[in-house]
Amino acid sequence: MSEPQNVPDGETDILDFDALVEQYSSFVYNVALRMMGNPQDAEDVGQDAFLSAYRAFDRFRGESRVTTWLYRITVNAALMKLRKEKRARTLTQTGLDDVDIADWDNTPERFAASSELGEKLQDGIAQLETDLKAAVILRDVEQLSNSEAAEILQITVSSLKSRLHRGRVLLRHYMSDYMKVPQ
Repeated sequence: MSEPQNVPDGETDILDFDALVEQYSSFVYNVALRMMGNPQDAEDVGQDAFLSAYRAFDRFRGESRVTTWLYRITVNAALMKLRKEKRARTLTQTGLDDVDIADWDNTPERFAASSELGEKLQDGIAQLETDLKAAVILRDVEQLSNSEAAEILQITVSSLKSRLHRGRVLLRHYMSDYMKVPQ
């Protein structure tokens, strides 16, 4: 029988954290990519997220799943970067008073296979304010439950629903010209 390895104090945490990074690096990168919209920013956010996770690793007690914990850290890192950059173009006005919003249910087959639709939708999501963007991505893209998304964003479920509704309305407005059915 082999003797247990003598590992200096603190190094077991480093070894555990290395395993965590190895196992979840793709997960963190994909969340960051959806939030940021480009690979370079996603890599930066991923590095920031793992640095924050490393600093907080000793305080992680396993009360939530590792993925929920990493989601929260990654989303927060992305939001901090987005706020820092304060992107010039954001969707803030619905303009619902003067716009006829198309009914998307009329012809879903027409748009289902269209990569152009996906690109247009991705552009719209990128232009949302950061708090709305995070809500839409976590619920509609990542398909988390309301309670999971609210926990990650550290807000109430009702706040999440409000952000989600505003984000969806703005996206619908943004997409309305593209989605209009020719008559």
